Amino acid sequence: MYKWRDINAGSPEEAKVSIMGIPFDGGQSQEPGAAKGPGKIREFAEQYMPSATDDFHAMEFQPLVYDFGDVDMKGTWGESFQRVEDEAMKVMSYGNFNLFIGGDHSVTIPLQKAFARTQHGKKIGIIHFDSHPELCDCYGGNIWSHANVAKRALDDIVDAKDYMLFGIRAAEVEEVELIKRKKDLTVITASEMFRKGFAECCQIIYNKFKDYDSIYFTLDVAVLDPAFAPAVGTPASGGLTSRELIEFVRFIIKNLPVTDMDIVEMAPPLDVNDTTSWAAMRIIQEVFSLVDRTR
Repeated sequence: MYKWRDINAGSPEEAKVSIMGIPFDGGQSQEPGAAKGPGKIREFAEQYMPSATDDFHAMEFQPLVYDFGDVDMKGTWGESFQRVEDEAMKVMSYGNFNLFIGGDHSVTIPLQKAFARTQHGKKIGIIHFDSHPELCDCYGGNIWSHANVAKRALDDIVDAKDYMLFGIRAAEVEEVELIKRKKDLTVITASEMFRKGFAECCQIIYNKFKDYDSIYFTLDVAVLDPAFAPAVGTPASGGLTSRELIEFVRFIIKNLPVTDMDIVEMAPPLDVNDTTSWAAMRIIQEVFSLVDRTR
């Protein structure tokens, strides 16, 4: 059993947060290493995660988190992704807040399929924080790579009006053309975020999703500027600061019906002083705190 400081639950029924790792980077088109993300995060969680957040909410000695371990990613790409989908559905069946740790961003494809299946009949939406829109139909000869995440969701799971891309600052021509055609798709670029400011962006996010039943929040740590998260497969300058991301995560988890979330693209072998892993751990700690207080 993985140890999350002193907040482990003995069973998923006792927990508020369920966790599953997906150690996979076969969908990465640049530098590999994200498969080691779940292991590094758990190492940090056991040894270094503070017991209180920066607003002094303490989480100690309570059954908050249950970790289901890692999905077995052996076999073909299709077999592995089907296993992720099946295992995620089991995790989701307990009705906790579900946090999935990648892995490159391609693992979100089967996770979102599981989300849609478990939320059948409900009004569902997807919030996607990233540096790239990931709207390519095929990239590097693959349709399940980390560059295809949003496109697969729009093809198979939700309509454009149910999707938001946030923090975008690097795109392919194919993706730009698709964004122009999909008038209902909400895209807030990093530049727009800078100009509009935190409060206005939060209002846009809230107004779009306030009437939804359930939301999947996919957080690629590459949404952060490389100064704050250098160890990602495809870094892009001009991103969010750690403080900005923490505040946006706080707002979204506190004010919207997020039931499932992933945090992906941490690649420990590429890191500098574990900077990216520390940033991801800080976000995860904040999620735990918010769920503990609000659910």
